[in-house]
This record gives sequence, structure tokens and C-alpha cells, in this order.
Amino acid sequence: MTAINLAAAKAHFSALVDRAEAGDSVDILRRGKAVARLGPAVNARKPVDLAAMRALTEGMSPQAESAGDFVRGMREGDRY
Repeated sequence: MTAINLAAAKAHFSALVDRAEAGDSVDILRRGKAVARLGPAVNARKPVDLAAMRALTEGMSPQAESAGDFVRGMREGDRY
């Protein structure tokens, strides 16, 4: 964690937001005292409903073509 004074934080706010997005926390100082902290947002994840996932995938038929062949065909199709 680093500290930066308020004037510098105003001047470099975009860079500070990029650092926060990357997981770093930055203390913002006013007259040498920490007044705020800029850090990464914590997004709560929804739990996976396994019964719904199984119900969705049970009705799916197996693919005739392997994933590698499918992707290779898409790439070659886009090239020509």
C-alpha cells in the first residue's frame, strides 16, 4: 500500500484507479494524515446452483467434432 497527497491524487486519478483495479490500495493524505483509501472493489459472486446446472447439461447431446477441430475450422474460415 502506498500513500499520496491529495493534490497529486487529483492530478493522477486515472492512474490511481488503474492501480486499484489491479489490486493495489492507495491512501490519500491531507496535510500528512490519511483521509481516504482507494482500493479494489469487491464483487460478491452468486453461488452456483448445481441442480440447475445439471438440468441444463443433461439434455445436451455430445458434440461430433472435438473442440480443437471446431476452433481450427473457425480460424481457417475467417482467414479465407
